[in-house]
Amino acid sequence: MNVSQEPFRHRLAAILAADVEGYSRLMAVDETATVASLDAARTVFRSRIEAHQGRIIDMAGDSVLAVFDTAGGAVSAAIEVQSELAIAAQSLPERARMRFRVGVHLGDVIEKDDGTIYGDGVNIAARLEALSGAGGVAVSDAVRSAVRYRLALRFEDLGKQQVKNIPHPVRAYRIVGESGTAPQGTPAAEAATPLPDKPSIAVLPFVNMSGDSEQEYFADGITEDIITDMSQVSGLFVIARNSSFAFKQQNVDVKDVGRRLGVRHVLEGSVRKAGSRVRITAQLIDASTGGHVWAERFDRELEDIFAVQDEVTRRIVGVLRVKLTDPEQRRREQRGKVNAEAYDYTMRARGCLLQFTPGAAEEARALLRRAMEADPEFAAAYALLGLIHATEFVNGWTGAGPKHLDAGLAHASRALELDPEHGLAFRARAALTLWQRDYAAAEQAARQAIALDPNFAGGFLSLGQVLDFTGRHEAAIEAFERALRLDPEFDLALHFLGRAQAGAGRFDEAEASFRRRLIRNPRSDMSRAYLASICGILGRVEEARRLWDEMLAINPGFSVEHLRRVLPYKDPAWFERFVEGLRRADLLPAG
Repeated sequence: MNVSQEPFRHRLAAILAADVEGYSRLMAVDETATVASLDAARTVFRSRIEAHQGRIIDMAGDSVLAVFDTAGGAVSAAIEVQSELAIAAQSLPERARMRFRVGVHLGDVIEKDDGTIYGDGVNIAARLEALSGAGGVAVSDAVRSAVRYRLALRFEDLGKQQVKNIPHPVRAYRIVGESGTAPQGTPAAEAATPLPDKPSIAVLPFVNMSGDSEQEYFADGITEDIITDMSQVSGLFVIARNSSFAFKQQNVDVKDVGRRLGVRHVLEGSVRKAGSRVRITAQLIDASTGGHVWAERFDRELEDIFAVQDEVTRRIVGVLRVKLTDPEQRRREQRGKVNAEAYDYTMRARGCLLQFTPGAAEEARALLRRAMEADPEFAAAYALLGLIHATEFVNGWTGAGPKHLDAGLAHASRALELDPEHGLAFRARAALTLWQRDYAAAEQAARQAIALDPNFAGGFLSLGQVLDFTGRHEAAIEAFERALRLDPEFDLALHFLGRAQAGAGRFDEAEASFRRRLIRNPRSDMSRAYLASICGILGRVEEARRLWDEMLAINPGFSVEHLRRVLPYKDPAWFERFVEGLRRADLLPAG
């Protein structure tokens, strides 16, 4: 039977389960007071769960069961509940204090039409309760992996636990405060991603003030170029475009942006384009206080756009007291005017590529051809065209074959002839040569991209790919984790991280990464395929088969043989580990 026709659905969710430690003893001591305390505690649970977009499933007896779309929401709610209950209990004698145990798990649940949930995900959350201790919060490895870069928390590793009615061990962690006890007074508002050890900034999408919605691509392009310009300063930590643009068209709280992305400063602004002139306003905000640090307006001809971007970066560097290195200073002195027509076409092409469809990629190529006609020496157009060729080949769009890689490499090489320090061109070269299985050239290009732009999440992503496909899985994990810190909203990086973790034999962590990816991209066929393999390796055959069925429903043409041919593993044995997991679950014939 098709899953969609059944009166229930499987989905990935974060589950919070809680109960009262020593509930029977409390009732025996003072039944009336215990019931009153329980009612008050339920009010706290309800308030904190709803505040973090959770949904209460059950509050029978002394227990609480709730479901959340995100692990971060569940953990933040759990910590806030424990904090508020601890404060309220201070006025009571020790023997009358009601202390909850809370477990949080991220996993599969079965959700019926009436909203009730069942399954191993619920059972594991309930078992984690007992490991949390009175007033504590225990989480599974999947939850820890999901929140470790988003919430400033410490975890005590409780090791793998064999819990009742769960066939496989569950790795558990207890959230602890500085004293080693459950954190008290740690609301989500304070649970921020730790700040880096250098001035840090996120650039929010600049607002299009042109009065023409079709000019949205231009405001986005200006924002992206400012991000790129600032990220090339080694003394700054700069969040990548993808994560900054997660806040596009949202009424955001700058303090919340700083907490979520782990930065001290946020840059906001607007763009107005009129004919050949452009007006850019920018303001730098201290995300810890919400106070304005610097603001300015720039009115220039479009051909001077590089100078404007450079000036914005210089002002910010000056305000934050960051010193440019000699090479960084030299590169800025070499930038001149830009051909406005070529620049505009390239911006439009960049917007098309972000749609990530074969048709949009083809449209982007046509726009870049026009950019090259307008300015045959505009390096950015050649670099982007090279990257498009790599994207088309990897995804099998427009029948792209090996010759497509050759053509893309020619474009990337031309970009580097025109601008030997173009970071995107090096990333394109890294991607193209990796799929040509020229591993040394691919690694060199990825490292050059990072050397030119130490905040280039795409550069770390490319390096991680090379390291993973050449068997250096632990080093690949480090590269992907760096990419995720710079671009925490980039779900594809989670897939790459999971694949590297699986390659290193870190299956629990790999499973958590793939499940985090599915929360952000529920339609991912590849992440389901890898999860099915991991479940096969861990002996969870039924779960592997269900994931495989879901994957085939999304992509009926999925082919392991196609993957074996195209994935550029230096040693085929590394891919065969993935295949072996599928065979153990009887998803592929033995062979």
